[in-house]
Amino acid sequence: MPPVPGAAPGVGPAPGPGGVEPRQRLHPLSPFLHGAKSLLAIIAAMSWSTLSRVGLGWFALMVVLLLLGSLVLYVVSWYNTGYHVVGRELRIHEGLLWRRTRAIPLERLQAVEVVRPLLARLSGLAELRLEVVGGGKTEAPLAYLRIADAAVLRERLLTLAGRAGAPAVAPAGVPQGAPGPGMPAPGPAGVVPTKPVEVAGRDLHAVSNRDLLVSQLLTPQAFLVPFGVAFVLYQFLSAASFSFIAVASGLTALAGVLLQPVRRVVDDWNFRLVREDERLRVRHGLLETRAQTVPLVRVQAIVATWPLLWRAKGWLLLRLHVAGVSVGEGDSGGTDRLLPVGVPPTAQSIMNEVLPRVDLATLPLTTPPARARWLHPFAQPVMGAALTDEVFAVRSGPITRLVMVVPYARIQSVRVIQGPLQRRLGLATVYADTAGGPSAAAGSRDLREAWAMAADLTARARHARATGAAPFPTA
Repeated sequence: MPPVPGAAPGVGPAPGPGGVEPRQRLHPLSPFLHGAKSLLAIIAAMSWSTLSRVGLGWFALMVVLLLLGSLVLYVVSWYNTGYHVVGRELRIHEGLLWRRTRAIPLERLQAVEVVRPLLARLSGLAELRLEVVGGGKTEAPLAYLRIADAAVLRERLLTLAGRAGAPAVAPAGVPQGAPGPGMPAPGPAGVVPTKPVEVAGRDLHAVSNRDLLVSQLLTPQAFLVPFGVAFVLYQFLSAASFSFIAVASGLTALAGVLLQPVRRVVDDWNFRLVREDERLRVRHGLLETRAQTVPLVRVQAIVATWPLLWRAKGWLLLRLHVAGVSVGEGDSGGTDRLLPVGVPPTAQSIMNEVLPRVDLATLPLTTPPARARWLHPFAQPVMGAALTDEVFAVRSGPITRLVMVVPYARIQSVRVIQGPLQRRLGLATVYADTAGGPSAAAGSRDLREAWAMAADLTARARHARATGAAPFPTA
């Protein structure tokens, strides 16, 4: 039987009539898992005040009716949802009254993440999330699949994304139709094994859970815990009677204070970083386990952060930016983490895997002119910018120190911006923009230096894209 057009050899279902791969459905338990999540959302949306007004019996009846309605909608949605790979596109079909088909070109694929929430882990299922260029959120969440099916589909999509734009032929020395590295070999009659063959990776680092706990205790939120406890006690003592509403409101306030550090610990628990050929694999999570695969060629920038309270222990945080994946400092999930907490030698060893020849400790960063203190009275001494052979680096942050490095090949545009006060002082800010990722900003440079830096960045970016990131020739 001939392989599916555009599919990795030996991977994926057999083609149907006309040589088109048949459409696949999600796992039958998917509607029930979505319904269980909706139950928590329904209870939260109805609030404690509704319970106090209607009573426990009516409240339970309303929850059951809303849950049954949601479950029916999820079942209908599951029945009309399907996906398959056509050529070099992943197509997702969904909708009952309004049919919608999303075609995701695999050359835009930046990262693939296998997520296993608690209920999915109990059911032996997983969710596959795809991140693509230009997307501010997950483009194609497939929830839920069997673990083996999600792993096979992930390897297949990453293989196709790596081959995008290249002829679909086997490498030299590999027979046509033979499976690629890490791909399952076809069995008798072309049957594909359900369990994928894992590629042996090289462990880079495993974060100590003890260090992770201590790092989150050294945060402003942790220092606010006594105030949260005092607020809860005030609720108990000031209430006219010991009521359920007083207890709920007090616990809600305390949870709001503790939410971010607790979420970070839960998300980054058992954090492990593995190198597999030209990919990085990140595994982490306590209640919800995540396994993210990022091709190194998709890396847009790396940010090193030194929080104020971590400096006494010499700790820092490394974050990874991938095109189309926008994750802010306060976001959960940990999908942008390279190192949740660690010492400089560990961070440098990881940097050497992603951006060789880039040393965070020896970046030749220069500060803006002294007159920039009129605009940045506290930040000017720590602000800096540098153009090395491989990257554009900027530094900022008087309290939380931050260094961002951007490879020249990832720079999409360069801007020189002057505000009204900067014009008075003869200053300007140079921005280096990446594809759907962050912009590296060299703030308040001398005007002539800013224009020269912008011209140099443009030339280096053009040279890196044309030569495959070869070092820029210097006089």
